This record gives sequence, structure tokens and C-alpha cells, in this order.
Amino acid sequence: MDNLLITGAFKATDDQLTELKALGYNLIFEPDEYSKINCNPKEIDAVICNNLFLNTPIELFENLKYIQLTSAGFDRVPLDYIQRNKIEIRNAAGVYSIPMAEFAVCSILQLYKNGFYFYKNKENKIWNKCRDLQELIDKKVCIIGAGNIGTEVAKRLKPFVSSIIGIDLCRNEKEYFDSVLPSDRLDDQLNDSDIVILTLPLTKENKAFFNKDKFELMKKTSIFVNISRGMLVNENDLIDALRERKIFGAVLDVFEKEPLSEDSELWDFDNVIITPHNSFVGENNPKRLFKVILENLRNRK
Repeated sequence: MDNLLITGAFKATDDQLTELKALGYNLIFEPDEYSKINCNPKEIDAVICNNLFLNTPIELFENLKYIQLTSAGFDRVPLDYIQRNKIEIRNAAGVYSIPMAEFAVCSILQLYKNGFYFYKNKENKIWNKCRDLQELIDKKVCIIGAGNIGTEVAKRLKPFVSSIIGIDLCRNEKEYFDSVLPSDRLDDQLNDSDIVILTLPLTKENKAFFNKDKFELMKKTSIFVNISRGMLVNENDLIDALRERKIFGAVLDVFEKEPLSEDSELWDFDNVIITPHNSFVGENNPKRLFKVILENLRNRK
């Protein structure tokens, strides 16, 4: 019987734990991924976690054969070691895509409808109209990363916008996208897009790839959205682009360093929506996550 370590990253119900036991696992619990673990890592065969290996060296888990992440990204685990030691790893693919897509659309509309202006007026009980609101209809959208999250964003924007172009390594035709292009076509799309959305995973190769050169290519009327990882963007270049009004506004849920420093200039822009890495939250996440975990454990190699 394999020992399955469940960290506090996965809040299972009693019924869900019963289903996991029924698969033949002996369950071991570690509620805090950030503290020293109490169990013997050499006895662990499989693990459900998120940040565990940021704080506990994976090398201690000498018999580890399977990792189930509760996050969609792989940037918090030592992938080179995992691949070298032939450890099977699965992520939470598709679990958070719906709330993240809804957040992106909601935030874009807030910028177009000048939500900051009306919120401030409400606080001060001021009755003033705003005459420069914009419409989402007929806008051109570029989604960088046409995976689960990008597809859910495209699905929700499709009824309103004139075109949705995806930028992705996988160039197969995908539903809701007018076309999916390779990365060497990105610059052309930045010149022509009203909304640019980052939904691709963070890798060693694409850190800070969205920099001054990319912002220079964007239209002054365009909106930049990052719901992926903050380290994909050169934050200083983004601040410069906002300060110099090279783009219309930004929606930022992720940052180079989190939490965002109180000294960051990003807080001061009225055309920037800032949320604390919160776009993934939705009441149906636990149900979707357990479905993914259960299916993956059943289908282990």
C-alpha cells in the first residue's frame, strides 16, 4: 500500500478522504507546507501539494513516485530533478480557468467603463457623468498562451470582440480562437491588438520576456492583462509604459515579488487594477480540484 502525503494545500472533506483510501492509499497529513514536516519523507510514495518542495528538499523523498500539484503552474517544483528521477507529476489543469477568465473579462470592462471614477464619486457622494466610456464590442484580442485558461478567456470574449488571436507553441486550431500563431508572430499582433492577455506558464526561458520592446509595440489605447505569473513581465518597464501613457491601462493579478511592495508605483495609477493573486478563486474550485486529483490517482502509471 502506497503512502500518500496530503499537505494543507488540499483541504479534503471526510467523504473525499474516504474515496482516496478506497483507491488503496495510506493517508498521511502535513497541514503546513512551510514548516518542518513531521513524517519520514523516505516513507512517502506519492504527494498532493503546492509549495512543499520550496521548503523541504525533494531529495529527502527517496522513494517518491508521484506528485499531484494543487496549482496549475510547475514553477514551484524542481522539474529537472523530477524528470531525471522519472517521478510522475500532474498539475491542476483546468481547475482555476473559469474564475480566472471571468476575472479577466470583469476587469477589462471596469477599465473600459471607468469604474475607478464612479467608485470615487460614490465615496464622495458626487453625481457626475463620464462621457468617455468605451465598449468591448469589436475589439481585437491577443491571448498569449492558448491553453485551458486562455481558452476560457476566449470563450467569454468571443461574443463581443471582432477577433481573438492566440499565441502558443501548439498551433493547432482551437475553438473560440480565430487563429493560433507561433511566438515569432507576437510582435505583429501587439501592433494591432486592443487587449493583450498573458495566460502562459512561467519557464526559465520566458522570464521577463514581456519588456520595454513589447510595450513599445502596443497601441496607446490597448489594455494589458496579466493573470499568469508576475515574473513573465519586466515590472519596471510596465511602470514606465503606464507613466508615459504608452498603453491605456493594465489588469494585474500577479507580480514579480508578492506581496506587492507598498512602495511600488503600480498602486498609484488610476488606470491599473491590482488584486493580490486572487483571480483563481471561485466557489467551485474544490469540486473541480478533487475531480482532477481522483482521476489522476486512478490513472497513475
